[in-house]
Amino acid sequence: MFEKLRHKWKVDSTQLFLVITTFAVGGSLTGIAARKLMTLLPVQQAVLWTILYIIIMTLTWPVMVLVVSIPLGQFPFFKNYLARIASRISGSPHKTENVNPHKVMPQNMNIAIFASGAGSNARKIIEHFSSHPQIKIALVVCNKPGAGVLDIAAEHGIPTLLIEKEQFFRGDTYLPQLKDKGIGFIVLAGFLWKIPAALIAAFPHHIINIHPALLPKYGGKGMYGSYVHEAVIAAGEKESGITIHYVDEQYDHGGTIFQATCPVEPGDTPASLAQRIHSLEHAHYPAVIEQTILSQLVKNH
Repeated sequence: MFEKLRHKWKVDSTQLFLVITTFAVGGSLTGIAARKLMTLLPVQQAVLWTILYIIIMTLTWPVMVLVVSIPLGQFPFFKNYLARIASRISGSPHKTENVNPHKVMPQNMNIAIFASGAGSNARKIIEHFSSHPQIKIALVVCNKPGAGVLDIAAEHGIPTLLIEKEQFFRGDTYLPQLKDKGIGFIVLAGFLWKIPAALIAAFPHHIINIHPALLPKYGGKGMYGSYVHEAVIAAGEKESGITIHYVDEQYDHGGTIFQATCPVEPGDTPASLAQRIHSLEHAHYPAVIEQTILSQLVKNH
């Protein structure tokens, strides 16, 4: 049954688990909310009570499922799922991601991915948005010649910008190149340099990062890669995870957008814990990026 659902919904095993969890939690909250609302209505007749209860459940369920889907990173899936249900009810065809984006949103968004290394997260992000109607990966910015992320960008025909440290920390040196590409949002995917204040000022609340631990613990200068996992294990933590957050002038300090956790197993090494963290990053980061950007497009409309 689960394998049939996985193919039907075109999701991997991790996302299938999160989707089913969303259904379960959303359904439970719907029942609780409906019963609470019914206590406020002066209805005595059993038949009328049942009819109203079903109506309230029907109206409340989509809201609850969407709310639960946000922290679980499944908002895009359930947005499309509910749209398909609505189209069946109305009898009109559901327009999927092949529709004209200008009929869905008033504007599009070009993303620049900043990365320093092999680019596994960058690859997942690029693949996620490869045919998106409103969000485009327009540039990959890298600070290391020969980094794997440059090869990934070349594979997908994405322009690259190789930056130099001294010029980068002047803050606004590379802003003209970002402007030429129409960049409206910056995603850090394993980018190890601190973002200068001038760049943050040019993209207020439009730069996000993923940190391989649960902030506010185990963040700050020097807390990256295996150093983070070593610190988590040395402290005897029972769980670790990822934090997706906005970027401000301090390391790992901006407002949290999303967190997901995983256990720290007995006998874990930094390498084994890193594998678990990478799975969380790949499962959640692209979807959270999409959700964050679409929310901002709606807000700005």
